[in-house]
Amino acid sequence: MFAVIFKAQIRELDHTYHETAARLRELAMGQYGCVEFMSFTEGDQEISISYWKTQTQIDLWRKNAAHLETQALGKSKWYKSYHIEVVQVIRQYRYPTSPESVT
Repeated sequence: MFAVIFKAQIRELDHTYHETAARLRELAMGQYGCVEFMSFTEGDQEISISYWKTQTQIDLWRKNAAHLETQALGKSKWYKSYHIEVVQVIRQYRYPTSPESVT
């Protein structure tokens, strides 16, 4: 399992941003194998975490045309700066526990 952690300093998130983010989330999950996505905003900071089964899925998503267009909008309109980390999940835990929740 892999996670992509996106951290950003927000310039301005408008109505177009929210529509675009929802559309891209559906695309990533429906066609590219993203298994979970969450995003949080506090003040001018945003953090989004997406989970993927393989790094190949992440690489294919990164090259998607709609995703690339949205990145350009992010740079020019929505974000002052951002930082992305791709990490491999070594271990995960859940509460309440179940046999499949510990890896």
